[in-house]
Amino acid sequence: MTTAVLSVAGMSCQHCVMRIKNGVSALDGVANVEVDLGTQTVTVEFDARKTDLPAIKEAIADAGYTVIE
Repeated sequence: MTTAVLSVAGMSCQHCVMRIKNGVSALDGVANVEVDLGTQTVTVEFDARKTDLPAIKEAIADAGYTVIE
């Protein structure tokens, strides 16, 4: 498993947390998603053979949030 920690702008409440968790969790190969509003980060544990970082970033963007590079 691969773990990535992404900085994400625009998260402010539990609704934001659920939108991101649901969107990223729907990707094949994602094992765990943790969203921390305090640090504005999303930690994703995933199988790199089934999905990749660009797909995860796209899922976050599709949920309406911006991944900070």
